[in-house]
Amino acid sequence: MKVHITAAGNEAQPAAESLTEKSAPTGGKSATGTQAASGEKEVKDIKGALSTAAQTWLTGQFGTNTASAAPGAPTAAATPGGAAAPSSAAVATAQTLKISNVPLDLQLRSKIDDLPRRVNDEFQHQGDMVNFVIVGSLKKVQEALSAADWHVADTDVKESVVKAALETYQKKAYLAMPMSQLYLFGRVQDYGYEQAEPYAVVASRHHFRIWKAPFQWDGQDVWVGAGTHDIGFEKDQRNGKVTHKIDPAVDGERDNIGATLQKTDKIKSLTYYLPPNPVQDARNATGGGYHSDGRMLVVLLQ
Repeated sequence: MKVHITAAGNEAQPAAESLTEKSAPTGGKSATGTQAASGEKEVKDIKGALSTAAQTWLTGQFGTNTASAAPGAPTAAATPGGAAAPSSAAVATAQTLKISNVPLDLQLRSKIDDLPRRVNDEFQHQGDMVNFVIVGSLKKVQEALSAADWHVADTDVKESVVKAALETYQKKAYLAMPMSQLYLFGRVQDYGYEQAEPYAVVASRHHFRIWKAPFQWDGQDVWVGAGTHDIGFEKDQRNGKVTHKIDPAVDGERDNIGATLQKTDKIKSLTYYLPPNPVQDARNATGGGYHSDGRMLVVLLQ
């Protein structure tokens, strides 16, 4: 089966420093290969990696993903500066998070309350929900994400095709597939990050986009993010083409981002915050439905 995936646009516009300032990810091993310092993975079992990718695609296509659960509304346990209890969709991951019980600073809460709740595409169709915030300089953000094994997505589609072919020839896994451009604050994402197993990145990847907010808090930059988990393919309701299908239980990806960062020594605190008019049941820009408890994860870096 030949699948064509749409990837809108080429260049994201970095808010300040260059992408080249990103530190190299830490090394590690997976079932299919060994990760190099550059963030590539040397694949030893290509057949196994392709089999895993195929299974991932089938899971996304036919709805056999058991991670998703029915939507759950936030409980009355939400405090003015804290969080509601987690929804059933994200309980497994949320239980591993060390959530701070200290209320957020009043000024930071006010800034978050004023944030747009959702991103949009170039046609002004509302899409993914804003579900996390990171507070820290660009350097600190890049170092933390690198340590958590997140890879910066390529922005040039044509270049990425050549790179993917070359790395496959060298038995390395291409883990920086471009992602479509979405808008917040009137501009496309400043950076896109992703995680995936070798070869499965085409069908399945953890990924998010971040934008530098037009304000600071306590003298520090604020980064606003929207994260989702690609689990297969579906029809784009805008044009009938094929696009990625996301896990509708988007709280799972929010908590996955927090869990990966928590494993590093770069985090000061993680806090759930329920803003006014939370997003709980919506559709992304391509027509895929999703649900959430409406909370945002606020990450303060060291």
